Formats: sequence, structure tokens, C-alpha cells
Amino acid sequence: MDMAAELPSAKPVQLGDTGKIVVQPPLSRCGQGPGLLLLRPAIYAGYQQQSTSLDPEPLQKWAEESFAVAQITLDTGLSGDKAAIQNLMQEAQDGLTALPECTQGQFGLLVFGSKTDYTSQFEATLREVLANHENLKFAALLSFDSLDISNKLPQLLHASGPGKLSQTDSQIQYHYADASSPGFVIPGHPDFQYATAGVSHTRSLTFLKKHLGGPNFDLEKIWDEHTYFEFGDRSVEKTMATMVQEPYVNHIPTLTGGIGRARLSHFYLHHFIFNNPDDTGLDLVSRTVGIDRVVDEFIFSFTHVKQVDWLIPGIPPTGKHLRIPFTSVVNIRGDRLYHEHIAWDQATVLVQLGLLPEYLPFPYALADGTLPAPGKRFEYRVPAAGVETADKLQNGDDVPSNGMFEYKIREVDDR
Repeated sequence: MDMAAELPSAKPVQLGDTGKIVVQPPLSRCGQGPGLLLLRPAIYAGYQQQSTSLDPEPLQKWAEESFAVAQITLDTGLSGDKAAIQNLMQEAQDGLTALPECTQGQFGLLVFGSKTDYTSQFEATLREVLANHENLKFAALLSFDSLDISNKLPQLLHASGPGKLSQTDSQIQYHYADASSPGFVIPGHPDFQYATAGVSHTRSLTFLKKHLGGPNFDLEKIWDEHTYFEFGDRSVEKTMATMVQEPYVNHIPTLTGGIGRARLSHFYLHHFIFNNPDDTGLDLVSRTVGIDRVVDEFIFSFTHVKQVDWLIPGIPPTGKHLRIPFTSVVNIRGDRLYHEHIAWDQATVLVQLGLLPEYLPFPYALADGTLPAPGKRFEYRVPAAGVETADKLQNGDDVPSNGMFEYKIREVDDR
């Protein structure tokens, strides 16, 4: 795989003369994958133009996951017309089958919106179409409202509102207490919930990949290649080529990084890739690989011989050598990175630099209401450690536990 290749540029194609069907080839680097058929109500068509999120609309998002996607938009009249739905679904399936990039003979069916977004006959109509039309080759069904439309297909339901997980041999039902409608997964929808949409998407991926046989990628390899281009090759262009069209990086403690391709490219060029000292090292402690995520614990080390503004903004070089425990949560969409959430203990950085005092003022009364005597003040011993944090992550037995339990408030002259 050419990691420095340009972004995938496969364009969506309108099928037929109705304007109701759009086919999007995979937008992954490998450029192929199983087929998905998306049904959406017509009222969803304009939401993406109102979106302020990096999250793309489902057609693009699933294509970036390396699926070949056909999307059918149903207005109220069509959604109760059996013959029209059957013909549209057959045309969409035929369009996917004709794509060289579509690798499977069976497809996933995703039904967006609630029952109230369609006509009242929609549920019964779709149930009849799926029951009686053998040429439609579906292997799994995913919906966002409780739709009684098939007792043959494995089903996954993402239900908005409170409830408990329920699971049978043929159906899994998740509930999202903070979601007020099925629109919580649609960017630009008034009820869109970014974090909740992300959780449901990961569950959808797990379900669909199981029943469609992929697409599957070596997530460790993708992540390792990305970090090689960052820290080994030090190439902004190659690093960005491993990422989706609109990625982001968040360094949580210092609020640094970049949101979107243009800003992230600028961040990598001016504040990250060339700002790390030559002796920068990453020592992996643990790695957890999920369906779309890699979670690493590692020690980030370097000698502070230049200003590292993404990590220690505003601090000139001190010459100190640092070893810092890091956690990274990396979301991979298809075979390219979508985002990185990077976190570390900023207090241990300041302790190792000698910039965090051992004691700091405690401007409150004690638990029993005691106040400092006249001319005195309270100070607390700062509950932060230095390089011991890295030592304890790498080998828990190297540093005793619970030593900070002995830390106390002291009273000193107020001067």
C-alpha cells in the first residue's frame, strides 16, 4: 500500500433518472469493500449543509470505512409505495453489483430516521418488500427506530432515549439516553450528538463487519506507519496521506492540535513534526486494538533542548531530560486515521522540569473549619510526581504505591 498516495477521489454517481439513488465507491486507500444500501427520509437531505461538525454525512462516512454505498432518498409519497421501493432497492443493488470496487454478493441495509419521518405505511411496505423479493440480497439490517420489517435478517437497533441493552440470537438493541431522536447520528440535524454518534458508529461497524465479512484492516500497521512518518521520516505530506479527508488531533492537556485537514497540516508543519527534539523516543507499554481504534500506553521521552510548544507551550528550553506517561486513543476509519486523542499528566512534566513547587498556597479553611493563625497561611504539598510516574507505568513494582496519602497541609509565615 502506497502510504504517500493522494486522497481517494471517487465521485458519487446518480443512478437512473429519478435522482433518488446515489452510488458512492469506497473512499479508502485500498478502494474496495462490501456493499451497503442506505435508506433515508427526504427531510434528511439538507442537513449536511447545516453541519458544523467534521463528521461527514453517512454516505461519505461509510464510504471512508471502505464500503461501496448506495443511498436511496424517499419522500413521503414514495415511502408507502411498494412497487417504487422495490424498484429503487433493486436498482441500487444492481448499481452496487456492477461496481468493480464492490467485493461481496450480499449487502447491509441501513434504515435512517424514525417511522414518523416516512409515511405511516412505510414499515409494513418495507417488511413486505423484504419478505417477498428474493433478488434483494441482504445479510444484515441496521435501523434507528424500532421497525418490525424482517424476522430473517440479523438486526441492530440504535434506539434514542433511555433503556437497557437487549440481545437475542437475531437482534441487538442499544439505547442512548442523551439522544432525543434518531437524528442523533446525522451531522447538521438539530438532535445530532457527536460523541453518541461515534459510539453507535463503532457498534454498527462491529455488527456489519461480522455479517458482511469485512472490510478488515491491520490497524496496528496503519497506526505504526502514521507514527513513523511523524517521528521517523518527519514528512507532513506522508503523515497527512494516512488520514481521512477531514481529520483532527487533540492534545487534551494543552488544547493543542488541529481540527480539519488545513489546520492539522499547519499544526504538523509549524508546531509538531519539526518541533520534537532529535532524541525523541516512544516506548510502548501496552496496546489495545478494537474494531476501529488503537489505544496505546507509552513513555514519551526527549531532552528539552528546543521549545516544544505543543507539549509545554511558552516554556524555553531547560536542557532537562523528560520521560512522560502518555495515552493515545486513535480512531481509524477504514484504512486511514480519523482522529487522535492524546493525553498525559502535565503535572509530571512541570515537576521534571523543576517548574512546579513542592508546596503551594491553600487558600481555604481546613475540613474542621480551622483557619490559619494571624500572619500565617496554609500550604499544601502538591500531589504530583516526577519521572516516577513513567517508572511506575513501565513497571508497577519499581515505585511504592500510596506514598502521597501521607501528604499534609502545613502552616507557614505569610510573607
